[in-house]
Amino acid sequence: MRASKTLCLGCLLFLIGILRCKAWAQYTFVVEETSYKRLCSTKNILTVNGQFPGPTLYVHKGDTIIVDVYNKAKYNITIHWHGVKQPRYPWSDGPEYITQCPIQSGAKFSQKVMFSTEEGTSWWHAHNDWSRATVHGAIVIYPKKDSSYPFPKPDAEVPIIFGEWWKKPIMEVYHEMLIIGGDPNVSDAYTINGQPGDLYPCSMQDTFKLRVEQGMTYLLRIINAAMQDLLFFSIANHSLTVVATDASYTKPLTRDMITISPGQTIDVLLKANQNPDHYYMAARVYSSALGVAYDNTTTTAVVEYSGKYTPTSPPPLPQLPYYNDTSASVNFTGSLRSLANEEHPIDVPKNITNHFIFTISVNSYSCPNNSCAGPNGTRLAASVNNISFVNPSIDILQAYYYSINGVFGTRLPNFPPYVFNFTADDLPLDLETPKRGTEVKVLKYNSTVELVFQGTNVEAGTDHPMHLHGYSFYVVGWGLGNFDIKKDPLNYNLLDPPLQNTIAVPKNGWAAIRFRADNPGVWFMHCHIERHMTWGMDTAFIVRNGVPLNTHLLSPPPDMPPC
Repeated sequence: MRASKTLCLGCLLFLIGILRCKAWAQYTFVVEETSYKRLCSTKNILTVNGQFPGPTLYVHKGDTIIVDVYNKAKYNITIHWHGVKQPRYPWSDGPEYITQCPIQSGAKFSQKVMFSTEEGTSWWHAHNDWSRATVHGAIVIYPKKDSSYPFPKPDAEVPIIFGEWWKKPIMEVYHEMLIIGGDPNVSDAYTINGQPGDLYPCSMQDTFKLRVEQGMTYLLRIINAAMQDLLFFSIANHSLTVVATDASYTKPLTRDMITISPGQTIDVLLKANQNPDHYYMAARVYSSALGVAYDNTTTTAVVEYSGKYTPTSPPPLPQLPYYNDTSASVNFTGSLRSLANEEHPIDVPKNITNHFIFTISVNSYSCPNNSCAGPNGTRLAASVNNISFVNPSIDILQAYYYSINGVFGTRLPNFPPYVFNFTADDLPLDLETPKRGTEVKVLKYNSTVELVFQGTNVEAGTDHPMHLHGYSFYVVGWGLGNFDIKKDPLNYNLLDPPLQNTIAVPKNGWAAIRFRADNPGVWFMHCHIERHMTWGMDTAFIVRNGVPLNTHLLSPPPDMPPC
């Protein structure tokens, strides 16, 4: 009898141990307004836990965490875990009116964040209106605890987050753009880890400083959280070795400069191999659109070597490409390659079941008496295959899961409805006006997809960083001009294409991606230039197995925000 009791007690303790091992780490995000001073003036901004940028999350590959989001702000909010696939669990993905309705002021939403194959750097950010200007932060995804990096372990790791700062409240900038129908006011500064840097007024004292020891190696986890712009980045007198992008390892690529798109992450190794001194790191815009205003300022931080010496004043600045140097941008992006070795294999789909070509365009609508601020008095818009996306009144995931009719359609064309010289300098005016709609694309579970994004010059040709939720994809090809369906696939890289979740489609060019539709759910796809997404350069994929989603998704959480 005593042995039986002892055995039962041992079983109970063993069970408790298992439950503790399976306990998920829990974090608290309090969204609230906080006063911050930048560029000589003070304003209230939306923050998480009072921090700008917000808190960094640290996880290991395959972890699941719970983030309790309390909205103490006066605005609605949603939080997206950028690049986190959330297998079979789109409920916590975050895009407003795609997978959830917003968390209302005074409400709480407990979001389960499920990491799977990601390893490297990702990030989180608000995903409604333009709150993400200040509501964002890094996610560091370490290898599994019994694994290591596929490169020598760095001596230290540092998140480097690029952002934009407006003197005006960001919601004023947003609403003014909606009212006038033109481009928004450009930012007043770019930032590195929340600070504009020495080249801006009232900023030198708080410039971010990276203190290094000569001979050591540093892993910089770089995130472009800027709202509108691709950025060039470099460190004076130092080279950068890229080892990962979008939480996936790459073959080492050493460059003096990188280009990083809004939404993208790039991990680089920095070797502190120069004479002890101070050196500027700097970022400034890459802007390819003709006639579109841009922020022409440069944000800086300082790499400071330890030791006793008299630093150069001011520190040397790195050489950055000219603001519209498309060649510099695409040559860097096109040089990325997956690591593709035995420890980190890739699986590029070869037999494609779904072929799509999506034109991505800036468009316009006419206004009464030409009264808007777009070209020729029009209202600016954007589209995918000539459909400008309109947010529904309830989220698409809920509508699909519960079979609520009339919320969205499934008639997004597989190919452009109008075939023309997409990148010509002069195009007919009747191509400028898109249709409005809430149209999505339905994919069969486990089907394979090749999607070609084709940029156009309809209103203004520019780069478009396209981001897909719920998936990473292989970038198998890219080019300038019009995609040639017969010739260009012959040059695809199917051996070691980079695995990304955000790809910058070059100005008046194209990019081809491939992925396997093996994650059921509703997944948003959009341009990560904020004004383009607001104007309608969005759609969504519904991935299903021929049966309702509610048979192969994990159950929704009990505290989903109401619509």
